[in-house]
Amino acid sequence: MLHYAVVFFVIALIAAVFGFGGLAAGAAGIAKVLFFVFLLMAVVSFVVNVFRGRG
Repeated sequence: MLHYAVVFFVIALIAAVFGFGGLAAGAAGIAKVLFFVFLLMAVVSFVVNVFRGRG
């Protein structure tokens, strides 16, 4: 998941360099969403592992 966020971020940077503002904004938005989904899944996984380890 984090890999795809980085890929879309790189696409956004390349598109911005070449002047494709709409494409860059779209790719940056997708990268941001994927990053926050990754972050949420990582936190949930951490919490579940902490509680599973104590039980």
